[in-house]
Amino acid sequence: MKKTLTALLLCATAATACSTAEPAAPKEAVRDTGTVAWSPCTDLTGADGKPMAPDPAIECGKVAVPLDYAKPGGETIDLALIRVKATGDKLGSLVFNFGGPGGSGVDTLALARQAFAGLGASYDLVSFDPRGVDRSSGVKCGGQVDKLLEMTGDGSDRLAKEFAAACEQDSGKVLPHVGTVNAAQDLDRLRTALGDEKLNYFGLSYGTHLGAVYATKFPANVGRFVLDSAFDPSVTFEERAVIQATGFADAFDAFATDCVAQGCDLGKTPATVLRTVEGLLDDLETKPLKVGDRELTYGLAQLSVITPLYAKATWPILEQATAAALKGDGAMLLALADSYTGRKPDGTYSTMMTSLQAINCVDSAERPTKAETAAINEKVSKIFPVLAADGASAACAYWPVKGTDEAKRIDATGSAPIMVIGGKGDPATPYRWAVSLTEKLKTGHLVTYEGEGHGAYLSGSACVTRTVDSYLLKGTLPESGASCPAA
Repeated sequence: MKKTLTALLLCATAATACSTAEPAAPKEAVRDTGTVAWSPCTDLTGADGKPMAPDPAIECGKVAVPLDYAKPGGETIDLALIRVKATGDKLGSLVFNFGGPGGSGVDTLALARQAFAGLGASYDLVSFDPRGVDRSSGVKCGGQVDKLLEMTGDGSDRLAKEFAAACEQDSGKVLPHVGTVNAAQDLDRLRTALGDEKLNYFGLSYGTHLGAVYATKFPANVGRFVLDSAFDPSVTFEERAVIQATGFADAFDAFATDCVAQGCDLGKTPATVLRTVEGLLDDLETKPLKVGDRELTYGLAQLSVITPLYAKATWPILEQATAAALKGDGAMLLALADSYTGRKPDGTYSTMMTSLQAINCVDSAERPTKAETAAINEKVSKIFPVLAADGASAACAYWPVKGTDEAKRIDATGSAPIMVIGGKGDPATPYRWAVSLTEKLKTGHLVTYEGEGHGAYLSGSACVTRTVDSYLLKGTLPESGASCPAA
């Protein structure tokens, strides 16, 4: 769902947590109609970058889906799947999308399965790489992710054009067929392949958009749905940028206030903390900080500042990393940026950023001009100067595939109740989007989390865990207007 203004202008999406694990191809599995042949996952990578030992509880597989749903009998692509088998009496499968768009569900579930262990007794926990992501015909763009991250200044238009051309050259076959509408159709194919009459689904951040589109297209097939850190896809490019800038400004203020209360190395008042960070970014704009054979640039530092604001637990990392950079050591900030962009130790990238770009450009008919982008940047700069990106180019303006607004239309009339969770202190998918998405679904049931961070279920709130688990395991919805206190 995570974006500095540069990324907002390039990607214009709700933010999400990204897996930092390296992509690994699941072992080839034989496919049968209506089933998935599961086999051991032998090449998954842990959070430390090292190969994970095979785990008999985790299996991988593939399911074939049409490349072009207008030609259902034509060419197919394989979606990579992962499953953590239920440990008790099974209710069925629970399918996850952890966000992005562009995040690998295979990597993320392998690393995060313990966080959902309470659900794993009764469900097979299943996730996948959506079409255009990593193992599922992931979008590749000639190794030009670095250009994507630095599309500001006088050369931004040229870089945007070169990047779009590289994506078309490397992934032209799949580019017209990525996007949330096609991914929702894939979800229904996956439901059938898993043998489930209804789709039970847990979407986080961008995963709430995918879930909402699925419920709009297939309301009769909706089982127990939870949409956590909800994104309203109907907002315009400008509205999205301004609302997220406000969310991150509020999150930074909360971080700075907490930092000062704890005895902050960055200043004695929240305003001073903000000026310290702004000053560091200003310095990096003219003089990047050397980190080994790399540089911590202005754009990468923006990502570094935003990333720890996603969860209160990572606020201390922002203080420590910034304090170190002020003393000339940018290693921690650069590592934060790498975790955001999917950069691996060998200098290559996952498809996170390129897949995100491709999906966002297909999911919207908007193509902001350079002048419109500049006007948006001016508004964002007044809200939260840390996100300023003068001269940024909106890469979708040069994208080789036209976008449509079909994925913006949400109406799940006729579906089972859908639990929507919004956090009052969520910087990336602000609370107002949970309210508006609930209304658009028609069958939405809003739960409010009063705490900080992106992803209420992962916040450590016992109330949120209890509320979600009760619905997914027992079908019990809380009373209207339910809320949970901060963790």
